[in-house]
Amino acid sequence: MQELSLLGVALGLASLAGINLYLTVFVTGLAIRMDWVTLSPALHDLSVLSDPIIIGVAGFLYLIEFFADKIPWIDTAWDSVHTFIRPVGAAALAVAALGNTHPVFEIVAALLAGGMALTAHVAKAGTRLAANTSPEPFSNIGLSLAEDGVVCAGLGLIAWNPIVALVLAVVFTGVVVTILPKLLRGIRAKLWLAWRKLNCPPEDDLETVPGQRLSRHGELQLRRSHASTAAIEWAVPCLSGGGPRIGANLPGSLVCLQGETDRLFFVAKSLFGGVVLEMDIAGAEVSHKAGFLYDKIEIIHRDGSPKHQFLFERGLTKVAAEVAGRIQGVAVTPAQRVEG
Repeated sequence: MQELSLLGVALGLASLAGINLYLTVFVTGLAIRMDWVTLSPALHDLSVLSDPIIIGVAGFLYLIEFFADKIPWIDTAWDSVHTFIRPVGAAALAVAALGNTHPVFEIVAALLAGGMALTAHVAKAGTRLAANTSPEPFSNIGLSLAEDGVVCAGLGLIAWNPIVALVLAVVFTGVVVTILPKLLRGIRAKLWLAWRKLNCPPEDDLETVPGQRLSRHGELQLRRSHASTAAIEWAVPCLSGGGPRIGANLPGSLVCLQGETDRLFFVAKSLFGGVVLEMDIAGAEVSHKAGFLYDKIEIIHRDGSPKHQFLFERGLTKVAAEVAGRIQGVAVTPAQRVEG
């Protein structure tokens, strides 16, 4: 039971360090120094965190993070740097918590601690990237304060019952690992959209979009799925935003075939081959919304099925408006867009 409690303390601290390493070290060290908690003999090595120098350095770094973590995109840059720092710090905390144990157990625990910290870090970074698609800072401030609250509450739980803390840390890690592919895909998509926003000039119309024609592989996918020899009228690169039979954040192209204006296709590559989504857009309602990081086209189908969403990089704002107009069958100028 003592070994399980030690593991609970080690992995619990590691998971919290993946969210905020400096706050974890600062609060733990302060609690030990102020005798808010009494360490058992097995946890004696954690007393090093009560050293004034460690508390001071951790507190100073947490003060910097407190402000950096609440500014859109600054928080993402901060998280990027700490992709390496948090797992290493978490492993060091786990080793300190275990004290003098068998070297094999120590190494295994350090690896688990680093992995759990990295998992928590990815979940935090992915959530922040999603929040950064909106330019207002209030969601970032709220998320940052909530994360600090989770760290403090988690430290209290570890002090009260490390076994319960271990169970919750394992459950949390399992949930994040389960959704990790979607999370990583979302992170990659948001970073790509941010990079394109900063580096790519706007395109004027469909005829000037580079790569507006499907790749050979994409056209082969389309022909296999839809037995038609009709020429491609237009194809525009975008990301899926979600909807029936299609996941979110898949890079691909919206495609229209000549003579089949009542049908629209989304063609994308995936890990296991390709995806071709065919949509009946006859009678559908289409809206174009210009946002901070991307433009979004929503297609609300006449049969009442859930809507499909597609995301366009900000350099394709005019193109997205033109695509929406073509889908609707009417000309839409930029001034007629629905602003996001």
